[in-house]
Amino acid sequence: MLAGQLELQQTFDNVERKEYLKHKDEVNCFAFSPDLEMMVTGADDGKVRVFNRVAGRLVCRLVAHTGAVKCVAISRDSKLIASGSYDTTVIVWRTCNTQIVYQLKGHARSVETVAFSPDSRFLCSGAWDNTAIIWDLQTGTARNIFTGHRNVIQCCTFSHNNDYLATGSWDHTVRVWPLLRAKMSQCHVLQGHTGNIHSVVFSKLGMLASGSWDKTIRFWNPKDGSHIATLTDHNGWVQAVAFSPDGTMLASVSDDEIVKVWDVKTGECVKTLQGEIDQLQACVFSTDGALIVSGASTLCFKMTKSKNNEDNNNKDEDELNVRGSSSEQSGDAK
Repeated sequence: MLAGQLELQQTFDNVERKEYLKHKDEVNCFAFSPDLEMMVTGADDGKVRVFNRVAGRLVCRLVAHTGAVKCVAISRDSKLIASGSYDTTVIVWRTCNTQIVYQLKGHARSVETVAFSPDSRFLCSGAWDNTAIIWDLQTGTARNIFTGHRNVIQCCTFSHNNDYLATGSWDHTVRVWPLLRAKMSQCHVLQGHTGNIHSVVFSKLGMLASGSWDKTIRFWNPKDGSHIATLTDHNGWVQAVAFSPDGTMLASVSDDEIVKVWDVKTGECVKTLQGEIDQLQACVFSTDGALIVSGASTLCFKMTKSKNNEDNNNKDEDELNVRGSSSEQSGDAK
């Protein structure tokens, strides 16, 4: 698994490339802390790995799931990590000491997506059972269970003001759920995509974007569910989308190994970036405008390492194998 960092200087020149070599099985998911110093991955071997992204060093492995880890997320304050698994559970880990805070049980099938609310008080999970659950992280209990999708929920995200939750599904729709109790029944079903929805994201300005395996990106107004624009320049499945901090640009990655940067106002593609990262899966902007993209499979970027560094990294892998500790609590959806 590897990642590249692109500086936001109009040319988006690639200034940093790193390999992360500690995975023993296929990598399914990525998440980055807001400052981009921490990167978390989940793999088919059931382990969650925490890296120092800047140093390119494995910090620890979190071991508790009994199935492949399908999704990971980091809270905005970086104090919590969440992971969802084929074993149908969601685990919330404390970053500072790797202890399990909650093991959440409520889904009947594999959990495919997890996302923290901006205030880190809630966590949403979506699964193959076609449901999304919002968990209260003060109590470890289910606050809301949303039904309505007719197929797998692949992605979810909270709006920056906590007013909305968006979910994307293999039923080709995006649903926008108002989180104010008085309006929870007023769900907007956003139709137009002709393929699975693989990524949804809100801008700080309130716009919603969705990326789909129909090779398009759509902009929506979450308040009324109206369609704003469609971006159609990708030749492969769109795997991830991310807004820049000011909401004026959108980055997208697709399985044709292409990264595109779009002007949100005009809908024009202002930059196409094609590197050597296979199976692009994730992209995120830093607060200072750098763009991080990550992929899995073939490791193409070569880095010069001394033998001593390689030996130290192997030692890290052997020693930092952390299992869930006695502070674990169980949460169930009732």
